[in-house]
Amino acid sequence: MYPELQKELATFERRTPKSAESHKRNLKRIPLGVASNYRAYDPYPIFVKEGRGSHFRDLDGNDYLDHNLCFGALMAGHCHPAVMKAVEKRLSAGTMFGMPHDMEWQLAEEICDRFPVEMLRFGSSGTEATMHAIRLARAATGRDKIIKFEGGYHGLHDSALVSVKPHAPDFGDIHAPTSVSGGLGVPKASLANVPVATFNDLETVELRFRQNPGEIAAVILEPIMMNVGLCMPQPGFLEGLREMATKNGALLIFDEVKTGAKLGWGGASEYFGVKPDMICLAKSIGGGLPLAAFGASTTVMDLISQHKVFHGGTYNTNPVSMAAGLATFHEVLTRENYSHVEKLSQKLTDGYRTTVAKSGLQAYVASAGANGALMLYPKEVRNYRDWTTVDTDLWRHYWFGMVNRGVMPQPYWWDEQWTISVQHTEADIDQHLAAFADVAPALARAQHERTAEVVAH
Repeated sequence: MYPELQKELATFERRTPKSAESHKRNLKRIPLGVASNYRAYDPYPIFVKEGRGSHFRDLDGNDYLDHNLCFGALMAGHCHPAVMKAVEKRLSAGTMFGMPHDMEWQLAEEICDRFPVEMLRFGSSGTEATMHAIRLARAATGRDKIIKFEGGYHGLHDSALVSVKPHAPDFGDIHAPTSVSGGLGVPKASLANVPVATFNDLETVELRFRQNPGEIAAVILEPIMMNVGLCMPQPGFLEGLREMATKNGALLIFDEVKTGAKLGWGGASEYFGVKPDMICLAKSIGGGLPLAAFGASTTVMDLISQHKVFHGGTYNTNPVSMAAGLATFHEVLTRENYSHVEKLSQKLTDGYRTTVAKSGLQAYVASAGANGALMLYPKEVRNYRDWTTVDTDLWRHYWFGMVNRGVMPQPYWWDEQWTISVQHTEADIDQHLAAFADVAPALARAQHERTAEVVAH
């Protein structure tokens, strides 16, 4: 471990004793002491007290500029006034009925206007959206197999928990990756039904279609792969997938749980000019409340209407979440706010690049829409295997260094990315860049020392 990282960890522990105490208490009743595995990290996670706008406070009263924003689910920022107003108004009219109401068609219209879908159904989480989309694709094609990409994350159901973070040697040849279980409890049949390809490599997708003729129901992917920092599709990749899916009678599913709201007004299909057959949305469309949707053409969605595919859910179109969703689409995810975020993103990205060059750090900055990441690599990451070479100690030095300076640059874990909310300001970006300018020289020194050690051996 780098000496500088040890210093940052010691500072972190001095600043956050109440988080340490709370985590210790949680461990008695809650596995890992957290409600989701992604929230667990060493020495212990920060416990939050409250958030407003672009900042939050922890139990010890430390203030942080927030670019975690609930793993990118809060492009609205904390307590957005329009969302809060809509939710408060709705609370006194009833929180749940399990019956239809008028906000359903209002929000469905809004989504169908922006995204290339004709009909949709709602849910509460990204996991639900991708799970139902995959089932519909199987029903629409009469086929069982789904191609996914190595390192891609699509939620927590069996078809999604395949080759999420596989390790060598289990993951096999990069030109024909092995389907690896994402943990115990995933049936062997699920692995057999999910052949895996390499992101940005059309030949590996073609191989899977050749090996499984007439068996592939769909190809699912995040148009920008975000389980490896931020990995952009190379020119022609998405277009090639579109062509290949059509040629082979398979559906193309864009998992836009992260990109849908955060990339631009019309999501990835507008951004890249490629039209999928199905879209999955969640996270930032709810403005801070649980809300998801999956949509497709009328032909595909009619399978639900005809009672051929079953879809249900007690919490679907929960009135409070729907009120938040409508307020989010009408007053948060506006073209004006997208240009505001784009401007801040440009400023943050340019500032990072200047500091990276000045400090001599071997790294690059990737960004698209409200998303971005400091990628600690000498050249651009194009797939999961490229990403696995990250120096995790160096990344932890970056993250704890930033957090100790009052900036949460992204969620913890080196596969995540920052989010810029509509409530961030130019002053926030200045604060973020000042913290990074303070941390970068030590990062560059540590990186050069590690490189020198490797060369010496």
